[in-house]
This record gives sequence, C-alpha cells and structure tokens, in this order.
Amino acid sequence: MASVIRENIGLLNDKLTVQLSKEDYYNGFEQSLKKYAKTANIPGFRKGMVPSGLVKKMYGQGVFSDEVLRKVEAELNSYLNKEKLDIFAQPLPLENDASKLDMNNPVDYSFNFEIGLKPAFAIDPKDIHVTRFAITVTDAMVQEEVERLQIRNGKMTEPEAVTGDDNVLNVKFIESDAEGNEVEAGISKDNSLLVKYFEENFRKNLIGKKNEDIIVLQLSKAFEDKEKEAILADLGLTKEDGDKYFKLLITKVGLVERAELNEEFFLSVYPNNEIKSEDAFRNAVKAEIEGHFAQQARNQIYDQIYHHLVDHTKMDFPEAFLKRWLQSGGEQPKTAEEADKDYPTFVNQLKWTLVSSKLIEDNKIEVLPDDIRDFAKQQLFSYMGGQLGAMGDNQQWVDDYANRMMQDKKFVEDSYHRISADKLFTHLEGLVAAKEEVISAEDFAKKLHNHHH
Repeated sequence: MASVIRENIGLLNDKLTVQLSKEDYYNGFEQSLKKYAKTANIPGFRKGMVPSGLVKKMYGQGVFSDEVLRKVEAELNSYLNKEKLDIFAQPLPLENDASKLDMNNPVDYSFNFEIGLKPAFAIDPKDIHVTRFAITVTDAMVQEEVERLQIRNGKMTEPEAVTGDDNVLNVKFIESDAEGNEVEAGISKDNSLLVKYFEENFRKNLIGKKNEDIIVLQLSKAFEDKEKEAILADLGLTKEDGDKYFKLLITKVGLVERAELNEEFFLSVYPNNEIKSEDAFRNAVKAEIEGHFAQQARNQIYDQIYHHLVDHTKMDFPEAFLKRWLQSGGEQPKTAEEADKDYPTFVNQLKWTLVSSKLIEDNKIEVLPDDIRDFAKQQLFSYMGGQLGAMGDNQQWVDDYANRMMQDKKFVEDSYHRISADKLFTHLEGLVAAKEEVISAEDFAKKLHNHHH
C-alpha cells in the first residue's frame, strides 16, 4: 500500500518520500493500456482491433511511466491536503526512481520531494507607532496657487519686450563658443521657457530683450539645477555637458494676462461650486490644497505602517528551499549565483505577501464586484480630468465602460490587489497608535525626499 514518509531536513524544510508497491500502480497500468488499445490508430489495423501485445510493445513504457507518476502525484497531493501543510509554491523533486521505471520489471518505487513550510508569526496592529503629519497651508501657498490658476486660465499676449519673470520666451538654442561663434554641425534646438526658469541673477540679462535678440549663455550659469537638467535632456546632453555655451535666439516674446478674479473665473475653476466672492474662492483653493496634503499625509502613514510590518515582523524562512525554487521554479531558470543575488529582494516581497495575506484574513477585508466597478468609474473620472463630476455618474456610457472593464481579467486582478491593499491600510490606520505632528510643507517635502533617496 502506498505511503508518504515525512522527514525534517532543515529549518521549515521537510523531505517527503512517496513509496509505491507494484500493487499500487500495476492494475491502473493494465487498465490504461486496455483503454489505449481501444483508441490507438495504427496503420494496417482497424481502430480497437490492434493486438494488445503490439500496443504494449509500441506504447507500453510511456503508459507505464505516466501511470506511476500519476499515482505518485495523487498520493502526494492527498497527503498535503490531509495534513493541511501550508507550503511555499509546489514540492520540488529530489533524487527518485523515475529513471528506473521499467514495465518489464515492475517493482516498488520511491520518489522524494522537498517542501518549504510557511512560517508562523503574530501581528498586533496596536504595537505599530506612526506619526500623523498635519501640513500647514499658508496664505502664501494659497496666493501662489491662485496666481497659477490665473495664469492657466489667462490670455496669451505678445508684448514688444521682456518685462519680468512671467514672460514666455520662444527661443532657439544654437551651440557656440564663449564669444558666440557657432559650432560647426553643433546642436540647434527650439524651446519655450518662462523667464523665471532662468537663474535669478541671470534674468536681468533678459529684461528689455525683443524678438530676434541674441544672448550668449553658459548652461551651468544660466539655469538652476532642476531647470538645467530638463534643458540638458531636451538638448540630448548629460550633466557633464553643463559648461557648454549656446547662443539663445529669442524668436517670440509672450506674456499671459492673468484671468481676473471674477465669477466667470471662479466658475471655470470650480464648475460644481457656486462661488461669488474672492474670499470664498480662496477658501475653496485652500480646502483643495489641504485635501491634497491630507492624502499625502495618509499615504505617508501607510508607508510607515508598511515599513514597520516588513522591518519588525519576525519570521524565519526555508532559505535553501527558496533559493532552489528560485533556480528551477520560476518562469526563467537561474544559476545559483543569480538566485543568491535575487534572494534578499525576493524574500522581502515574500514577507510582505505573507503579512498582508494574514492581515487581510484576520481583519476580514473583502473586495466585492461593486468595489471594482466603482474603481473603474473613478478611473474614467480621472481620465476625464474630473469633468464627469458636473454630470453625475449615472450615465449609461459610464456604466457600459465599467461593465467592459469587468470583463478584462488583468484589470480585475490588478484592481482587486489595489483595492484590498487600500482597504487594509485604511483599516490599520484606525488601529495603530498615532501621534500628531504639525509640520510645514517644506519640512514635509524634505521627509518624503529623504525617505525616497
């Protein structure tokens, strides 16, 4: 009678040996051979009338091997289900008797497999401590956003000369030397820039300039680092080329006349709100900025929760098994060296998968079809730049779009993971220990910058 023997061979790493006697598989082999004989299509014989000896001679060994391996797989799966072993991936075959399979000499066989067991661990969200940042929105920030909206909704004019930071310049960069002599076969590229993109001390060189005027500049001295990177990229250059000289030919001077702070402007910015006064408009702008920062602060809490869970949840892993699985169990085979190199990143991702799966199960986080359908509608809403809001979300074409996306398997799977993660973090946010900290937008930006770098 078939049996499975379990033996520990390392941390969370066991060996399973499936033992088969001749009686376990031989009857199944004979039955499979008879079925094969009924369907075999061999020239010179009618279907189902092929002599059993010929069928066995021609196909017997293949049928024999298939039957033994089928029995091994059935016994292995039965054992795993019965013992309720929580394992990684699939059992990996070790040394076994597959090469000894011989229908003319049916004997007892042993097949060995290696399994990696998932670790046991505990998580108490109340042990997680986070900082909930409250970003201060200043009057200056509101004013800057109001001016940005005025420019965005303003009217382009073409003054005779450059007057200040808000002028828009159409220019041509022509590669030259320090004296303005053009470099033969050098770079020549059109661009459009705001005067305020130039380095502050350089801007005085632009005041009063008109169409067809030329200025010789050195990239490293004409632009701040951020703008310089963008200019270099547009010119097809690298950071090492920052000291190059260019003639800057002004081909057009423009200026956006800012939109007036009136009801027509308020309606164009917030079509769903009835804003009548400048104070009410500024309050709406402030609320929008506060909403933006509130979402960023919430994302930052989620980030803190994630790192606490990954960094402080203690668990062991069957390292040898997982590295062997990396070599042979993935889509592309890897060498031992490649598996060693990939292991730290792989095990970190694996840790988060285990942690999040346990938390989703423990906290009964569910994603329903309506959640995915609503997510599809919100996605469409974002594609349309928020303009759906003025029309409501009950239009037939919106529902049709959501229904189409529900037929897209990849969209459904991706949405499921995003929604479940968001629901999990939202739930955990209500359980963790949080301290409040008021912070400026600049200091909050530094925290985000330092974290990502």
